[in-house]
Amino acid sequence: MSEKKTILITRRMPEAVKKKADLDFNVKYNPSDSLFSKKTLINKSNDVDGILICSNDKIDKSVINDLPSSVKIISCYTAGYENIDFQYAAKRGITVTNSPDSVTIPTAEIAMLLILGTARRAVEADNLIRQNQWSGWHTEFMLGQSLSGKRLGILGMGRIGRALAERARGFGLEIHYHNRSRLPESLELGANYHETNESLLKSSDILSLNCSLTETTRNFLNSDRILMLPKGAIVINTSRGEVIDDEALINALETNQIYAAGLDVFCDEPNVEKRYIDLSNTFLLPHIGSATFEGRNGMGFQALENLKIFFAGISPPNKVN
Repeated sequence: MSEKKTILITRRMPEAVKKKADLDFNVKYNPSDSLFSKKTLINKSNDVDGILICSNDKIDKSVINDLPSSVKIISCYTAGYENIDFQYAAKRGITVTNSPDSVTIPTAEIAMLLILGTARRAVEADNLIRQNQWSGWHTEFMLGQSLSGKRLGILGMGRIGRALAERARGFGLEIHYHNRSRLPESLELGANYHETNESLLKSSDILSLNCSLTETTRNFLNSDRILMLPKGAIVINTSRGEVIDDEALINALETNQIYAAGLDVFCDEPNVEKRYIDLSNTFLLPHIGSATFEGRNGMGFQALENLKIFFAGISPPNKVN
């Protein structure tokens, strides 16, 4: 029987994930669950064969350069991996993997929640009850937008985008999307493909941002692109906060160019731009897209499986570099 490999896990894991990790590996844990500094991360990596990281662990060139030579793989607990310089890691002979499968359904559900919550003014309605300000029913009380017949534009028709489209169809939404390449008909399922993001924006009563964060998508939704949206459109973001120009979106919300915004991600998490909080037409969630028992356990199991497959001498299916 081969000796267990040693891994470092940088954050506290769900109990089921921890049990599986202890079964398959010798594990060095983060006892406090606080974010490691670069120096601590490097020191804790001594004599380990692999590292399991989370989305707020910043693994840049300087960290990769200083990692001990024993580290051969970095497994991301999340689907996103923009926090790691994976191309430079490859040059150092370090494999990088991600864990995309289990985030799909929970994140699509959160996007649907944000769509419903913004369209029907859920935060305002909830606050009326909690603040004892509800004066009773009348014909024009708390009017919102119906979803049926509206056009949902999805920027990024990957796993999550397709799962959102599947759920949105049940609410009578017409699906439009832009992707780097058009989906095959079997995955498109009648959705309307737009060759350019400009065309998609003009056709989106509701815009859902489901793209990866790249240099191309950073600050994608700026003032110019907001003006391409129909007046009174809704903006939903469950991807990364950095795909939105906050100043531009806040200005559009303040002037009612944008009807409402539903945001689960922010640029400087856990800090949230105060002006978003002060607006009544925002629905704000603390990055809980994948936060279900099933989702977070599944992410951990996949991250561990990537490590296990790699140490068995096989190229992991979720290798990103």
